[in-house]
Amino acid sequence: MVVAGASAGFLGCLFSPLIILILLVGVIVICAIGVIFWPLVLICQIFGCGGGGGGGGVDTDQVAEAFNGDGKGELQEAAVPAAFLKYIQDAGEECDQIGPIVIAAQIQQESGFRERLIGPDGAKGISQLPPDTFDEYGEDDDDNDKTSALDAGDSIMAQGRYMCSLAKDIDRLVADGGVQDEEPNSLDLTLAAYHLGLDEVRKAKGVPEYGGAQAYVFGIRTSFALYSGVVDYPEGSGYPSVSPLPLDSISARPRDEEGTER
Repeated sequence: MVVAGASAGFLGCLFSPLIILILLVGVIVICAIGVIFWPLVLICQIFGCGGGGGGGGVDTDQVAEAFNGDGKGELQEAAVPAAFLKYIQDAGEECDQIGPIVIAAQIQQESGFRERLIGPDGAKGISQLPPDTFDEYGEDDDDNDKTSALDAGDSIMAQGRYMCSLAKDIDRLVADGGVQDEEPNSLDLTLAAYHLGLDEVRKAKGVPEYGGAQAYVFGIRTSFALYSGVVDYPEGSGYPSVSPLPLDSISARPRDEEGTER
């Protein structure tokens, strides 16, 4: 499992904001994929970690359990923008393998909940699906008489369908012995397939050690504590589920449907 060693090393211990920030900087430098530790930083900012700062502490055992979990539990509704809640819940019910916590954490990683984001590789919308993938899995889920990756409902539901399709492919791959790990983690493999493509997972016989796949999986798992409710999201805190650092400086500039910068 990609994350087991890392979580055993520090998720089972008391968090220190300084340690988290050091790890954050290190991961950004090494992986160059953006801010993947932001939920832990958020937890420390609001609640305090390791007994210092914030409004309290966090149960690090529960954080570690959430980090290593399958994301199939109940979604903490207050932790996602209300306009997207229904679609996240519905997308998390598309199949048994993928839950709403995974969907929400993946959206945080992909777009920071920016529904009109267009990435430098042409991926569109809140779930950042490539155009050909969205064409295959996208539908008019928000009933506005058009199917668009820049409509959050259409994008999130397409994400759920695609993740479920990948999960089934991964299950077959594991059953056929196509993964080297003795105890392969199907969710990690599915997330890696979403990030790099199923063929890359097949070729690597596991989560690839290139293309930022392992850091992508790790980054999504850092959000599980927030979206699973291990950390209570304070109503009226003014902290919506968006990255505290501008995504413009991380991956892509938001553009409108015609590709003009906004």
